[in-house]
Amino acid sequence: MNYIKWLEEWYKSQCDGEWEHLYGVKIETLDNPGWFVTIDLADTELEDKNYDGYQFINEEDDDDWITCRLKNGRFEGFGGPSKLEEIIQRFKEWAQQ
Repeated sequence: MNYIKWLEEWYKSQCDGEWEHLYGVKIETLDNPGWFVTIDLADTELEDKNYDGYQFINEEDDDDWITCRLKNGRFEGFGGPSKLEEIIQRFKEWAQQ
């Protein structure tokens, strides 16, 4: 499964001439190091959907961690430097439940 391609298609499906001017998807790096992904849910089919979140921390490897949650109308995913794909995977699995 190509999760980047899936996210591109999800984003494209939200674009209606208005949504993309107010909302979007951001992929940023963290200085610890890691990734931070923010996906706006306002005016999407997901804006009222519940999510219990997800967290995993490998105490033996400082780079092996991930946290996903909903906050302020957004899906937020944080993770170690090799967790970008898993963050997007977690979003996809939740979005398609």
